[in-house]
Amino acid sequence: MSGGSSSGGKKKRARIEIIPLIDVIFFLLATFVLFTLSLTKSNGQPVKQPDSETGEARDPSGSHTVTILPEGALAWDKDPVSATEFLQRIQDYHQSEPDGRILINGDETAHFAGVIYVMDQARLAGFRKVFIETRTKQKTHHEE
Repeated sequence: MSGGSSSGGKKKRARIEIIPLIDVIFFLLATFVLFTLSLTKSNGQPVKQPDSETGEARDPSGSHTVTILPEGALAWDKDPVSATEFLQRIQDYHQSEPDGRILINGDETAHFAGVIYVMDQARLAGFRKVFIETRTKQKTHHEE
């Protein structure tokens, strides 16, 4: 019996390859990071916001976004609303969250009167935290 195979009756032990496991973990981590970054975008309709040199990044959570579209229509978060629906939603929001925030997301070609209307209605409803969303203007080397 000594001339048989060298492994004899030994069983091979199972091995866990760690390199493919690390690859899968990094893929899941990257997917999670990209997904969470996409959640921090504005809650409003997609519009071309005006540039601002002094704009600061704000967290849209805990607030509602009112979008003023180029043709003057309004949207509450992503839902297009009439002026009557807007008034009802802003009053309902103030009753449920008296210290809430209103973010005004306006297209850069929208009429300024629309912005004033939204600000007035937000103040009449009792909101003191009303912000205008803008894009942060990129500084060039000669501006610094």
